[in-house]
Amino acid sequence: MAALGFYAAYRVAAFTIAIARELTRATELANIAPRAQATIVLDRRGKPAFTFYAEQRIDVPLDRVSRHMRDAIVAVEDRRFYSHNGLDPVRIAAAAWHNVRARRIRQGGSTITQQLARASQLSPARTFDRKIKEAMIAIHLEERYSKEQILEEYLNTVYFGDGHYGVESAAQGYFRKPAVDLAPAEAALLAALVRSPSVDAPTVSPDRARNRRDLVLRLMWKQAKLSKRDLEAALAAPLPDCARRRGSLVNLSASGGGEYFQEELRRQLVTMFGNDRVLRGGLRVYSTYDPDLQLAADEAVRSRIADIAKSRTRARDLQGSLIAIDPTNGDVLALVGGRSFAESPFNRATQARRQPGSAFKPIIYAAALERGYSPGSLLRDLDTPVDVPEGSWLPGGEHEDREYTLRSALKVSSNRAAAQLLQTVGVSTAVYYAHRFGIDSELPMVPSLALGTGEVTLLELTAAYGAFANHGLRAVPRFITRVDEPDGTILWTSPVETTRAISQTNAFLMSSMLSDVVSGGTANGARAAGFSLPSAGKTGTTDDYSDAWFIGYTPHLLAGVWFGTDTPSPIMSGGFAGVVAVPAWARFMKIATKGAKPDWYEVPADLEKVAICRRSGARATDACRHATDLKSVGVPGDSLAPVDPLPVKAFEPVYEDYFPLGTVPPDRCTLHVSVPVKPG
Repeated sequence: MAALGFYAAYRVAAFTIAIARELTRATELANIAPRAQATIVLDRRGKPAFTFYAEQRIDVPLDRVSRHMRDAIVAVEDRRFYSHNGLDPVRIAAAAWHNVRARRIRQGGSTITQQLARASQLSPARTFDRKIKEAMIAIHLEERYSKEQILEEYLNTVYFGDGHYGVESAAQGYFRKPAVDLAPAEAALLAALVRSPSVDAPTVSPDRARNRRDLVLRLMWKQAKLSKRDLEAALAAPLPDCARRRGSLVNLSASGGGEYFQEELRRQLVTMFGNDRVLRGGLRVYSTYDPDLQLAADEAVRSRIADIAKSRTRARDLQGSLIAIDPTNGDVLALVGGRSFAESPFNRATQARRQPGSAFKPIIYAAALERGYSPGSLLRDLDTPVDVPEGSWLPGGEHEDREYTLRSALKVSSNRAAAQLLQTVGVSTAVYYAHRFGIDSELPMVPSLALGTGEVTLLELTAAYGAFANHGLRAVPRFITRVDEPDGTILWTSPVETTRAISQTNAFLMSSMLSDVVSGGTANGARAAGFSLPSAGKTGTTDDYSDAWFIGYTPHLLAGVWFGTDTPSPIMSGGFAGVVAVPAWARFMKIATKGAKPDWYEVPADLEKVAICRRSGARATDACRHATDLKSVGVPGDSLAPVDPLPVKAFEPVYEDYFPLGTVPPDRCTLHVSVPVKPG
């Protein structure tokens, strides 16, 4: 008996010590935290877009929780919450009676304060020891904190099912609104989930969820928290549409969308702050994400793949990517990295390096302008092979001709003109300018670089064109503008970063030449598709039709698209970029610029428009315009033309283009002299 008494005393002492420890842990509500907090990503307009989390939780103060939510949770979980001191004798007695009859713990009679203590500090196991600890901690919390503080902590702690911890996350997840805006029916549904979220959630059992919600609503009415009229309206309210992407605060599209953007942003955040801080730290991330443009981008790629699939025997392996950028600040507005993130998270816009074909040529042309060329400069003897270390080389092309101006060569995408221009400018110079444009990929120092044989990412090349669109300034692409701590303290900022790639004048000249590509060159399919705003851009197709590119822009929006297969193979028979890529770009741009007014760049003051005699190279006279000493030749077509070769017509004896002031001598052509007309 003495041994038994000693053992009992030992158990009492041990239990007393354990209680003391639990009370010490519960001295401060702050000890319940830090809970894992979801990192919220806001779109470019400051609205929640998506979250990263270990537990999807977003703490909010009580004054940011709807009064209906507070009434609902008290009505169903603890109707005497505001009158007890942490324990409810009435509920305890009722629960004890049920437990005695069942000979085990079936009901706990726990108050909100006890539930908070249990959720934060104790094991969920139903034992008498735990219940006693829970009661002691609850009394201690009530002594130190107000009811409002306890209720706030509870609402931020409790689990509402479907991955949502805390009322703010649940409100955003189920109803796409903040907790402060919850209506009675919405608040009642969330309150109904607390008892058994894994069973009662509307995503699991809509019928059970509705029945539980209606029970809570009736309890609110009985406790005079709802009028009869409001009760009837709430009972008639439908359940939330839960056909949404898991883990997202906002439904991006009916079939999901923006996953590639989200993953790219997550990778950047983890690199900067570490995985644990991103998943648990409650960061507020201000992103450049535009959900409307993202929807348009997803649809443009998806629909184009579907269209092309009709003419392919192996359509399932076709991939597409699109990136949209604000050229003035580098903000990435939308990103598509493939046909399906679920099938392949590999991002073909930021991670895949592919040959851009002729889409690389504008870099060479820009280097030439910087070295003194003009759009009207003539490239002659293009049928003469280029001397290369391996011997002589003459690129092929279906519509190559012996002579072009830079403008016409770029318009029809002449391979021979690009090759000659690269040799004149120098491969090392072209690579130097490519780096100035922000292309960091290693480029081969070979003559075939003129044809786009160096591998780049879609993000690199699209951002490079941003210098043409932004007056010669290339803006560094960014996905994030600012990151804040949960309390609003600024943790990190990303200012707009621009570098001068080419002069403002030469940027205008490049845009002028590239606008011809859209209006009547290899990208004229954009006009056929109904995109009418002034724009510029360049197509790119690899030799075996395995890659199709188009990078194009207006003064306010820049977008690049790519289509191909992960293991290079022909996209389709005659899979030129004008056929494959341009229609997707046009579809996206039509939606993205809806309602925009047409505008274009002003002509720089240091340029003049000059009419040039093609034969002499001097300023043209009226006689030059009627000269007959030029043969009728085939105007070069485009080997990458979207439909048919350009029509055959005679060389115009006079062409007109922009030249820097003072570069064209004032002397007029003397080769052609006007013949006076005899009277009569």
